[in-house]
Amino acid sequence: EAGVETAAEDPLTIQRFGELAVRLRAAEALLEKAGAELDAARADLDADSAATASIAVATAKVFADGVAVELSSALFEVSGTRSSLAETNLHRHWRNARTHTLHDPVRWKVQHIGRYVLNGTRPPRHGQI
Repeated sequence: EAGVETAAEDPLTIQRFGELAVRLRAAEALLEKAGAELDAARADLDADSAATASIAVATAKVFADGVAVELSSALFEVSGTRSSLAETNLHRHWRNARTHTLHDPVRWKVQHIGRYVLNGTRPPRHGQI
């Protein structure tokens, strides 16, 4: 039986890249949905369309935050220990992703999403949701 010649042939590396690709595509789909909901709200703005758009944007942000941190952390996982050396400067991707998650925390967005889904409670109409 022949061994693995390159990292691209390693079954575990292939598995991890597949998992990461699925998470990234899901984040992109949620972002696209949020954009469509924003366009729809702009075309016919009322309390319901604004709420639907706000929830779609919040949902995309909540999911994307986790994916950004996961993917930037996985960069080291799939690249090996030398990728963590300061001279590669790859740590900046994780640091940037994590900084963005702190500027607009998602914990309150999740609360608004939950209220909307469970009780139909519209989120507040301001830029912080």
